[in-house]
Amino acid sequence: MNQLTRNRCIAVLFVLLGLAALPARAEERLRMSTTTSTENSGLLSVLLPPFEKKYACKVDVVAVGTGKALKLGEAGDVDVVFVHARALEDKFVASGFGVNRRDVMYNDFVLVGPPDDPAGVGETRSAPEAFRAISSKGSPFISRGDESGTHQKEKEIWASAGIVPKGAWYVEAGQGMGEVLTMATQKRGYALADRGTYIAFRKKTDLVVLRQGDKNLWNPYGIIAVNPRKHPHVKNDLAMKLVDFVTGPEGRSIITGFKVDGEPLFFVSGEGEKH
Repeated sequence: MNQLTRNRCIAVLFVLLGLAALPARAEERLRMSTTTSTENSGLLSVLLPPFEKKYACKVDVVAVGTGKALKLGEAGDVDVVFVHARALEDKFVASGFGVNRRDVMYNDFVLVGPPDDPAGVGETRSAPEAFRAISSKGSPFISRGDESGTHQKEKEIWASAGIVPKGAWYVEAGQGMGEVLTMATQKRGYALADRGTYIAFRKKTDLVVLRQGDKNLWNPYGIIAVNPRKHPHVKNDLAMKLVDFVTGPEGRSIITGFKVDGEPLFFVSGEGEKH
């Protein structure tokens, strides 16, 4: 090898070493706040990876109650919210914090309790009547107590029952759905749960569904991009890609196919809904 060839090889080597030393291109990240039910159910672990692969990005999930999830959107701390409390969602959009809200999926709420059902909830004819039975008996009731979509629904039912729940029997956990189901199991008490999380946790508890099927227990989910006019720093383009993905054919197929022990946890919006 002559000197000229040797010098060229050395130059190429330095170039290759320099390229190897360059930092890898930063992965684009999208921030999404969502309810604990989408996280606890396991849905996000199958729904998000195909989107992340398709758009070479990473979705950073903040799983909290719906109220807190929307507050994060109001503050511009996330780019998109995926929640389940329609009245709060509509207010979020009407106040200018969110844009392009779309229906995603639905399931329903169920009232669960111990198999021996000391309050006789299984004999009641409606959710408000069931709540009155729990209050009258003074049986333990574990509330989310966190302004989540489930907590909002629970408060609606108490109001319909004409009761302001208070006393040692009423426990405000301030925790996610999984933790509440665990507490209700330990205390031999009752809880309102979204069906998806209950199904996902069913093997970890002996709580059974005692009240279900009421019209007012329907539980729809929506996804909303944070308004870029309110918060110019948010990643609206990528947020809308996620909105389109989740509500499009691929996302709907994933949601439909997501099951635990052969049982679906969610149903895509527009298919067999009962309003």
